[in-house]
Amino acid sequence: MARDELREFLRSRRARLTPADVGMPSAGTRRTPGLRREEVAVLAGVGVSWYTWLEQGRDINVSAEVLDAIARVLRLTEPERAHLYLLAGLNPPRASRSDAAVTPELRRLLDAWPHPALLRDRQWNLLAVNERARSVFGLDGDRNCLVAFFTNERYRDLHVNWAAVAPGVVAAYRADAVHTDGVVAELAAASPEFAALWARHDVAASEQMVKSVRSAEGELHFDLTTLAVTDHPGWYVELYNLVVADPR
Repeated sequence: MARDELREFLRSRRARLTPADVGMPSAGTRRTPGLRREEVAVLAGVGVSWYTWLEQGRDINVSAEVLDAIARVLRLTEPERAHLYLLAGLNPPRASRSDAAVTPELRRLLDAWPHPALLRDRQWNLLAVNERARSVFGLDGDRNCLVAFFTNERYRDLHVNWAAVAPGVVAAYRADAVHTDGVVAELAAASPEFAALWARHDVAASEQMVKSVRSAEGELHFDLTTLAVTDHPGWYVELYNLVVADPR
């Protein structure tokens, strides 16, 4: 089934382009619309026979570099590129849109949530937080969740079990972040506690958790649910739901 879909997908993407679209002269009358296989192969820098075999769904070795070249020639969108990877039997690379602006819809979602809520990326950079997160968690002007966890004194002091939670936070960051060098180097220099935990090389997936903090309202316990933002790969909404409030 995947081979049939690969064949039809590549054919359909070729058919929607003309030689003029890719800067090639159009020679003679064409019996079928779109680019020829030979033209795609030349523009992508691969052999004509190899591209023909790919489009036929034959069992051949395919690299990410070659698929990216074909995707560029066929002017595939990011979802189409990911689809090509899957049809060819490869895991698609993570799309990066960390420079995209936070949409009004996401901001409204955070602001409408009655408890702390925030938007972060895979490197745990804070993209947006609601007012409740600022007041309850002490996040005010912080740019990264991990950096705030270790260096924001107010944020640290609010955690009921900071020392017990810290190893799991570092292990989850190592598993979650794609590129860590900048944050890790900065944080290791600023926090010996972080440097010691990072040196353990522990890796653990983020799990459902209860976050307990001290506040002017007493001790608050929140369930955390993390939701992926599907149209912005690498963005996550963290919603905190109040489950227990212990007044002072």
